[in-house]
Amino acid sequence: MSSTSTVTQIGLTPATSSSPNLQVTGLASGMDWSTIIQELADAERAPETQWKTQQTTLNNQNSAFTTIAGELTTLETDVETLQSSSLYTSRTAQTSDSSIATASAASGATLGTYSFNISHLATASQVNGQSGISTILSPDGDLSNVTIGTAGFATPVTAGTFTVNGAQVTVATTDTLQDVFDNISTATNGEVTASYDSTPGDANFDKITLTDTKGNNVVLGSANDTSSFLQSAGLYNNSTSVTSSAALGHVQLTTAMEDADLRTAIQGDSSNNGSFTINGVTISYNTSTDSIQNVLDSINNSSAGVTASYDVQNNRFVLTNNTTGNVGISMQDAAGSNFLAATGLATSSGGKTVLGSNLTYTLNGGTQKLQSQSNTITSASSGISGLSVTALTTGSVTATVSSDTSSISTAIQQFVTDYNTVQSYITSQQAVTNNADGSVTPGLFTGDMTASDIATNLRSSTFSDDVSLAESGAAIQSLADLGITTNGQNNTVSLDTDTLNSALAGNLSSVQSFFTDTNGPITQLNNYLDDALGSANSTTPGTLTQHQTDLSTQSSDITTQISNLESKITSDTAQWNSEFEAMEVAESQTNSELTYLSEQVSNGSL
Repeated sequence: MSSTSTVTQIGLTPATSSSPNLQVTGLASGMDWSTIIQELADAERAPETQWKTQQTTLNNQNSAFTTIAGELTTLETDVETLQSSSLYTSRTAQTSDSSIATASAASGATLGTYSFNISHLATASQVNGQSGISTILSPDGDLSNVTIGTAGFATPVTAGTFTVNGAQVTVATTDTLQDVFDNISTATNGEVTASYDSTPGDANFDKITLTDTKGNNVVLGSANDTSSFLQSAGLYNNSTSVTSSAALGHVQLTTAMEDADLRTAIQGDSSNNGSFTINGVTISYNTSTDSIQNVLDSINNSSAGVTASYDVQNNRFVLTNNTTGNVGISMQDAAGSNFLAATGLATSSGGKTVLGSNLTYTLNGGTQKLQSQSNTITSASSGISGLSVTALTTGSVTATVSSDTSSISTAIQQFVTDYNTVQSYITSQQAVTNNADGSVTPGLFTGDMTASDIATNLRSSTFSDDVSLAESGAAIQSLADLGITTNGQNNTVSLDTDTLNSALAGNLSSVQSFFTDTNGPITQLNNYLDDALGSANSTTPGTLTQHQTDLSTQSSDITTQISNLESKITSDTAQWNSEFEAMEVAESQTNSELTYLSEQVSNGSL
């Protein structure tokens, strides 16, 4: 029997390039070579542990430097704010009496105290339309034709009951005015009579009068009344004779304007379209589909610069300029249209323009009367650059314009806070931890020169000497003159606000010079921050940015190293498996042949 057939009999296959790995190791040899292969692979993989630890450190450092970069960016913004000229030209303004006037000041407003004597406030021009522009309740005096629900009351009458001399009178919206008068007489047993005056020119024209025939006072209304008739008719307790407080006929604003109860109907062309202009702005309407309220809304929503309204008490329309001052209002009906004439706004229909007035005042005790179209006095009127004074009433008041040192103080305090933030963060990452077992754990930046250089450069540039300021004898030559000093224990600084406020109050121009001087420490700090973060005007990365790129590259290289090693381990493992499998097959073949020979000897065949 050949060796190959013997191997076949015990279920083993000779190792070939296409044969699978044996799943059970040591079947023939008795050797656990799979464990040996695993141990060889683990030994070959040993450097990865150190590499991964190193990579974790690199990634953590990169993340920490990202935090530092953000904090330095914030600090750079603080520096830019302190070097901006607009910070030192910001102004505040206040008045001696805010009930008379308030004040505000724009950046760069002229410093000083100014006296205003306001003698007259500005008012807006308006056009008052003709009063009594609507038809009366009953032009012919026939009250049996006046239905309560559709009569031209300013406030529609609601159905229900109302009280006259303690007697309840019931009214329905379908009743005529004559029905109501009759019901009043019936309810009071003829004690109270009602009448309506339709004669133009009479004192009670278009009014209702209730009279007590016995000469007693007419008592109107009660707490349980449900109809609004008395209120709609303008009838209130008075004496033995009570008359409506105003004429009753009013314009119906929300119905189609052809049914608006105007004394003169509004007209349009053959399609009922019309238009007019106010201050050159065209307003269009249709008498069949638009109500007068629609037209008023169109005026108010347009660019005409006026507000249109209906004066219920005087039964008239009013146009009022949206701005104050002695400014007129121009208007004209288009050909074939008569809205302005029909509503009494046109001069030809009785409309009258009441011109507004300008605010008048004197400045700093002068005798010259100055004027402003609005109630806000600006430099256009006063000549005081950047100062605005808004008058609330007449009287004398002073306005003081001062430098806004509070904004400067806030900016400096923010700079100190953000400077300490970045320095404290670097220090915290450099700290070494003493463990309970006596060992020490280094910080993320312990021994890191890049982090140390950032902390050192921040401190050295911020507290560098400014030779030019020293030679000039400037009042502010260093941060110490502003109350900013190092604490002698770490890289942070402290701020004495009393020293800062004193410097801002007495040497503001010197404070500005210190922060904006081209050779000053703040400029040097700004230059360092540009170098570290990279200038917006440069394509060269900053030193910190480049360092982070280097850390990322190192981390990426480690990933590549690990990947290459794993590829090698995979290849080596495959080779080892192949070799051990070949050994296992050879061992199996040898064992089979020995067994065969032994059997032959035992059987006497050999």
